[in-house]
Amino acid sequence: NNQVREEQEKELIVIEANLPGGARGRNETTATERRAGSMESNNQDPNNTADLTDFVQNLLQQMQTRFQQMSDSIIGRIDEMGSRIDDLEKSIGDLIQQAGLEEVDMGSQKPPAKA
Repeated sequence: NNQVREEQEKELIVIEANLPGGARGRNETTATERRAGSMESNNQDPNNTADLTDFVQNLLQQMQTRFQQMSDSIIGRIDEMGSRIDDLEKSIGDLIQQAGLEEVDMGSQKPPAKA
């Protein structure tokens, strides 16, 4: 984590060094001071670590809860779709059966005689 922060601060120095208007020296000092200040604050305040840990754990818990809700919702919709498909299959089967019976009834009738 400290390596990432140091790399970000180095990138900040490079960006600030390329600012127009001669702001190079002033901004390099500011970035150096910020680096020293951030190192001091990390060493002096262990509560920040505990707060961050609590925040991350809370965030992960919220994400897990939301994921479970979405998962339950998706499973419920899939079950509902399965029931609808079963109903459609039954209706189609009934229609086919009715059509088959009608064809048999129509087949048993004699065609009209041609004159």
